[in-house]
This record gives sequence, C-alpha cells and structure tokens, in this order.
Amino acid sequence: MTKIIVMGAAGRMGSRITALSKEYADMEIVGAVERKGHDSIGKDIGSILGIGDLGVRLSDSLGAVIDKGDVVIDFTNKEAVAGNVGIAVQHKKAMVIGTTGLSQAEIESIKEKASSIPLVLAPNMSVGVNLLLRVLKDIAIVLGNDYDVEIVEAHHRLKKDAPSGTALKMAQVIAEALKRDLNEVGVYARQGMIGERTRNEIGIQTLRAGDIVGEHTVYFGGLGERIEITHRASSRDTFARGALRAAGWIVNKEAGFYDMQDVLGLK
Repeated sequence: MTKIIVMGAAGRMGSRITALSKEYADMEIVGAVERKGHDSIGKDIGSILGIGDLGVRLSDSLGAVIDKGDVVIDFTNKEAVAGNVGIAVQHKKAMVIGTTGLSQAEIESIKEKASSIPLVLAPNMSVGVNLLLRVLKDIAIVLGNDYDVEIVEAHHRLKKDAPSGTALKMAQVIAEALKRDLNEVGVYARQGMIGERTRNEIGIQTLRAGDIVGEHTVYFGGLGERIEITHRASSRDTFARGALRAAGWIVNKEAGFYDMQDVLGLK
C-alpha cells in the first residue's frame, strides 16, 4: 500500500488526485495539506471534496503529517515548493512535483536536494504528452534545420505562469535535438516590424481564455508542407492519474532526480 500526502489538496489538481486515489486499491491518502488560513483547515478532506469522509483532516503543515506517508505529491506554487522539498528531505520521503512556473535555477536547486531522496519532477504528468515529447525529438532530428518550429499553447484564464511548463519542455526537447540553445533561440512575442524570421528561432506563443484545460500544438513548417502535432487535455484527471502513477513508481526507487519519461519507461 502506497501512503500518499497531497499538497494543495483542496486545489484544482490536488482535489482530483485525492478523489481519484479511491480508484486504486494499492494507494491511500493519509495526509492532505493546504496553505495557512485556508477556510477548510481541520475538516475532513473527503467531506470538503464531496466524496465521503476519508478520515484525513486538512492540515496547514506538511511537517505535522509527513511521517504518516511514503510519498508527497506537490501541486502547489513555486514559492512553496522549496520548503516542501526541504521537509521531505529531512524526513527521507519520496516526492512527486507537478508544480509549474519554476525557473531553471529553482529546478537545479531541487535536483541538488533530490540527491538524498527519490523525486519525480515533470511539468506535465499526462501519459500522452510524455509520449509526444519522445516523438517530437525523433521528428526534429529527421527534419533538421529545413523546417521552422513554432509552438502554441492554450490554458484557462486562471493559469499564472506563461508559457506553460509543457510548452517550454517541448521547446527544450526540440532545441536539444537540433543542437540549439533555447536561451538563445526562443522567441516568446512578436510585434511590429520584426524583420524576417531567423532560421534557428523557436517560437513559443501563449493563449489564455476561459476554462481551457490545456492544449499544445507544435508546427514544423517547411517549404510546400507543414506538420502539425497537437495534444488536447479535456480533463485534469489525465494529469492526476499520471501523478498517482508516478507516486506508486517512485516509492521504491533509489534516491535521485527522475521525470515522467523515467516513470513511463520511455528512456
């Protein structure tokens, strides 16, 4: 039985992870944590979410519940992640992090801390997206520099970071396949007399509207043809199921830094 603690348990992602965990006979939610001052602190998380009492009261402290679990799933915010990782390291607990908006410096810091615990970090827990990342690498290698690369992503109006972590990961995978530095060739906005498109640039554009769960389209534009590859998520459940799959996978692994490609055996 994998015993799970969910950070951000009453939020958009945390609530789905908590609810869907009931479908897994080998998983149990033993801790649920939210920010200090949350209106539902002290109430049963199952009652809060309308799925029946789980016998787990919502806490405002990871430290108070961490000894109950095997693994911590974190879908909070970039300001909270570092502290949560520190607590997990102190108590030698595995982690799954799906929080987005992390800078490269913040990711590197998490990697260093993960040297003493097993940790999965991925901007997108969807099986489909992670399979797509594998495919995009192969496509980019075959097409090479003869095709322009553009990425368009769309999410709901409440999403705080842009571009999405998934779009950035797609761009990074393609840039590495083409032996380019994304820091040098990434283009995130265009306006006015910008001149002709350069050969090496990788465009990453953002849309925010309504309740879009998540859409990503990669364009490979050549002379006389265009290849478009799109992934659309219609429900957050696909991300929640991926996070639960990662949690079950990471518990018995050696200390180190992993991603969903490792979880799915795509490396």
